[in-house]
Amino acid sequence: MRTERIPVDGDVELSVDRWDPARDDLPERGIDGADRPTFLLVHGLASNARLWDGVAVRLSDLAYPVVTVDLRGHGRSSKPEHGYDLPRVADDLAAVIDGLGLDRPIVAGQSWGGNVVLELAVRRSDTCRGIVCVDGGWLEPSTIFPDWDACRTALAPPRLVGRPLTEVEGYLRASHPDWPESGIRGALANFEVRPDGTIAPWLTYDHHIEVLRGLWEDHPSERFGAIRVPVLLVPADTGEADRTARKRVEVAAADRAIGRSRIHWFVGDHDIHAQHPDELADVFDACARDGFFS
Repeated sequence: MRTERIPVDGDVELSVDRWDPARDDLPERGIDGADRPTFLLVHGLASNARLWDGVAVRLSDLAYPVVTVDLRGHGRSSKPEHGYDLPRVADDLAAVIDGLGLDRPIVAGQSWGGNVVLELAVRRSDTCRGIVCVDGGWLEPSTIFPDWDACRTALAPPRLVGRPLTEVEGYLRASHPDWPESGIRGALANFEVRPDGTIAPWLTYDHHIEVLRGLWEDHPSERFGAIRVPVLLVPADTGEADRTARKRVEVAAADRAIGRSRIHWFVGDHDIHAQHPDELADVFDACARDGFFS
């Protein structure tokens, strides 16, 4: 893995990690090594690229080039005061694809990142050969909450600045006992660790609210029919009966409206990419092999 910084908008730069394929030949897979698609993996709100490490390693072992990215305000990327609406963040992704010279990658986004990659597919379908929406992409809080104030109150992040790293790590390990180490380490990378051993989220509270406002203003259901690339929908059954029932309705509606789509359900956490990285990567691989993204 090697890390680069890509200019996307004025003095804003995004940090990306590039994972080279571990092998050059996969004749049994029926994929031409010279034309093997790159996967560009996009995190969710208040997350970071490292949550995708396990998936990236698995895809690399399967001989795919992989790029993971910290979106603006997150992780190691620039943290400008403004520009956290969905169109601007999607344009950032297009700038990364252009800046790295990627040849129409398959772009996967989790949660809010799913909405971002869907926006990319609508605005710049020329940049990607397909998208994957991992427990996101159909998120539309304006259909759930009566107004923005109610949405903000319900979804505002906890105040974590100043909490001891040991406390946060202990909570993560206790609440996610089945996560691999890559998932735990990826989640801890959501935070800056200060010299005194306390943490602060890389995404500030105010910027988190700006991103949330952009999500409130996003209406993906109105644009499903405008997507011209294949879409793999990967919802998670988290065991919350009411939420999963609503999700089934939302995903089915997206599937009907999108021109070419496929659904693959997981049973597990919202952060499927952190919890089951190998299994998720294998789903990506299977869709690439059977021509879904062609």
